[in-house]
Amino acid sequence: MRRWFAVLCLFLFEFVATPAQADWRIAETTHFVVYSNLPEPKLRRYAERLEKFDKALRIARGVKETPLGKAGRVTVYMLDDRSDVSDLMGNRYIAGAYMPRAGASVAFVPESSSEESGNSLALSGEMVLFHEYAHHFMFTTWPDAALPSWVVEGWAEFNATAKFQKDGALLFGSAPNYRAQGLLTGNPLPIERILGGAAGKLSGTQLEALYGRGWALVHYLTFESSRKGQFGAYLNAITQDRKTPEQAAAVFGDLRALHRELQHFISKPRINGYSIRAELLSIPPVAIRPLREGEAAILPVRFRSERGVGPKTAPDVYADAKKVASRYPDDPWVQRVLAETAYDAKDYPGALAAADRAIAADGTLVEAHCYRAMTLMAMAVEAKDEKKESWTEIRRTIARANRLDTDDPRPLVLYFRSYLAQRAVPPQVARDGLYRAYELAPQDRGLRMEAATMLVASGKLAEARELLLVLTYDPHASGMGEAAAKLIDTIDAQLKSAPADAHAPAATAVEDASPK
Repeated sequence: MRRWFAVLCLFLFEFVATPAQADWRIAETTHFVVYSNLPEPKLRRYAERLEKFDKALRIARGVKETPLGKAGRVTVYMLDDRSDVSDLMGNRYIAGAYMPRAGASVAFVPESSSEESGNSLALSGEMVLFHEYAHHFMFTTWPDAALPSWVVEGWAEFNATAKFQKDGALLFGSAPNYRAQGLLTGNPLPIERILGGAAGKLSGTQLEALYGRGWALVHYLTFESSRKGQFGAYLNAITQDRKTPEQAAAVFGDLRALHRELQHFISKPRINGYSIRAELLSIPPVAIRPLREGEAAILPVRFRSERGVGPKTAPDVYADAKKVASRYPDDPWVQRVLAETAYDAKDYPGALAAADRAIAADGTLVEAHCYRAMTLMAMAVEAKDEKKESWTEIRRTIARANRLDTDDPRPLVLYFRSYLAQRAVPPQVARDGLYRAYELAPQDRGLRMEAATMLVASGKLAEARELLLVLTYDPHASGMGEAAAKLIDTIDAQLKSAPADAHAPAATAVEDASPK
């Protein structure tokens, strides 16, 4: 059911391959769930480095650790090499992908390593994931910051090149050597357009320049003493003063002078950085286990389903899922994946049966309960079923999922949508729940738009505007960003005539839908 979510992709022009391993394992940390066929020692080291990377980002930016539920973690699928990632994504220039979803954010990255290849200009799988996780960290840490495309991609590139030192410290600030061609062979993107442009309006070579020049700008404005405070002033002008990126660029003064300074910076043989000491990067132990036979067998189907399907691809994915599921009728994860693929293929009886088998095998699977509720909802809508008991059962199923993990945004979203599907006005508890879901998963663009629309309907115009503004500058929001901009124009017109209460309602859990 992933097809409507936007994707953040890292475009590259290099390829490195490594041999495949045999056995699949899962490694779990505070912020990550990693699926890989690496040997256990290598997987443990990889997962530890990811968790230490997150901690280093928090230390470097002064971000406090907050409790994170299981649904808030990023699931990482490590494929054998970059060609596997690009084949899965259907684009030979994609070296890694991050999909920001409520309760199910996922990244696809290659195992291949520039260190192993001996090519210092190549991109390692770790760099890909650091880039993609930097996106996730930015969106969840500063959810209301409206950031132009060069900031989003430049900051991700800045963090992608973080390097662990022999003493365990993590060094930030290294140059992205894999961007050398775009940085050193001319500039197809003028600085005026970088500071005010959107990635969706750029050609392939210009997009490559945006990534490289974005990194250079973030690095230079961070470390250059003569430019101290300008980066923050630029961002504040956009997020607080409601200026356009072009207007905000005035804080940099003469942009041609900035361009010349940037050219000089790019040509320097050595650049500054900063290091987070090893003793500051202590983390909890990593839990690793081998996948069950059924879990491993269904993985190829999971990759395709998680990547996203449409009307043309869903039936084939479902057919492959049925082949695996017939061999593992009692494996809860196999049946959960079968339920998802059946739902996407609109085989609702098949989806319901699979969800019920998954729940019977493991009643703690939140997603199985969610798919059961979604399927019952789809069947009720299709049959134009308006019976009270049908919708009560749907909401009971959602409430069970909510009780299993109150920090999982998906049951909260489903509870709100159940009223829309029923063509009923969502009660306050459902509206509160949707806003709470947004707070739990601000990285999900679709959920952000849905929450903003709900706030507009509730008269919370200023709060809705804040949520929407982020989408207008998001280089990956595409048509959603344009829709957000139009809605902001409508909000601004209404605010001028009658300012509304901008405070969002307090959030609560889903109430049990049992008959009173």
